[in-house]
Amino acid sequence: MKNGWVPRKLNDLGFVGRGKSRHRPRNAPELYGGPYPFVQTAEIMASEFYITSHAKTYSEAGLAQSKMWQPHTLCMTIAGENTAETALLSYPACFPDSVVGFIADPALSDVRFVKYYLDYIKKRIRQVTRGATQDNLSLDKLLSFDIVAPPVAQQRKISSILATYDELILNNTRRIAILEAMAQAIYREWFVDFRFPGHEKVKFVDSPLGMIPEGWEATEVGELCVSVRAGGTPRRNQESYWNNGTVDWYKTKELQDGFLLSSEEQITELAANESTTRLFGPRTLLMAIYGSPTVGRMGILTKRSACNQAALAMVPDIENVSLVFLYQVLMSLRDHFNNIAMGAAQQNISKDKVVHAQCILPEQRLLSMYNSLAEPAFDLIENLSKRNASLRQTRDLLLPKLISGQLDVEDLDIETGETLTMTE
Repeated sequence: MKNGWVPRKLNDLGFVGRGKSRHRPRNAPELYGGPYPFVQTAEIMASEFYITSHAKTYSEAGLAQSKMWQPHTLCMTIAGENTAETALLSYPACFPDSVVGFIADPALSDVRFVKYYLDYIKKRIRQVTRGATQDNLSLDKLLSFDIVAPPVAQQRKISSILATYDELILNNTRRIAILEAMAQAIYREWFVDFRFPGHEKVKFVDSPLGMIPEGWEATEVGELCVSVRAGGTPRRNQESYWNNGTVDWYKTKELQDGFLLSSEEQITELAANESTTRLFGPRTLLMAIYGSPTVGRMGILTKRSACNQAALAMVPDIENVSLVFLYQVLMSLRDHFNNIAMGAAQQNISKDKVVHAQCILPEQRLLSMYNSLAEPAFDLIENLSKRNASLRQTRDLLLPKLISGQLDVEDLDIETGETLTMTE
């Protein structure tokens, strides 16, 4: 052990406590809809470093049965298959008891260093979380792990080096969000609200979907595609299908509305050619049809890959519509898909319901105009996504070397102030 590096428990480095959600049932309507952010495990899992958005808010009643945590609180998920995911709050928020909060003692620890260390030992943490019904991490289990930490000044140097990569990733992610919002805003303005260029001079006619501009067509999602197929899972009892795989195989939880660059699991070429497996080419759009809250979430393949049977692989008819247009059509139908999804064990929606979902096909002139605006944005999103993948790879190579002391930073002159920009 390097000089000055001391093993400590998490609660020796600051305050540790579980989130609070005391009211039962948890989904009581009176708890929600107020001004107080309520962060859930899905937002922690989807965060790059800081949590910058949330889907739900608490009311006064919700706040009364919970607890407000302050910015720079480290949040860790402690239930489900994604146990031990971490992110920092960038604004005051509540979170449920399926999340642990850590507040660093500034004299003993840097919260970013602690986050990186917990990420470093994530696999070890998950090995002790196996439960009878689902993975579960108790506070006692969490506090049994040692965090071998140098003096706090060195912690800050280490975290500042790693945070430089996360800052670049965060900036690229913000650019991606702006580009996505632009493509979606134009789509809604033109094809949902019908305020497209020249709309003042266009006659509207009746259709199965209501009044639409003359020359437009009421159609179905399946008519916008040349292929719609479900994925498949190779046999799990065949080691030759899973060991040393080279073909990305995606599960629905990996579909986070963006370009797909690498999967958590890979299958071999032998498995890829099995009858139960289906391979799909680049620019195939995957959409989740099973599971809550994943129904309707999408991902776009960047290389030849496979997916499980809980996702549909959709190839746009590019002679008539673009990938970005199909993506926006499916995005606009997401609430519809979730409303009709049903199942005894979990939410699901059939391929048939997706294929026959009604949508509008505008005239080709407007589609071409939209594509000229949205396709360059999608191309840039793909490029930025690839840059982020490269940054993550470099960061993840450095992390174990820095966090273990293999790379010595003690004598380096490093600016150790907070480098990550806080986002309200």
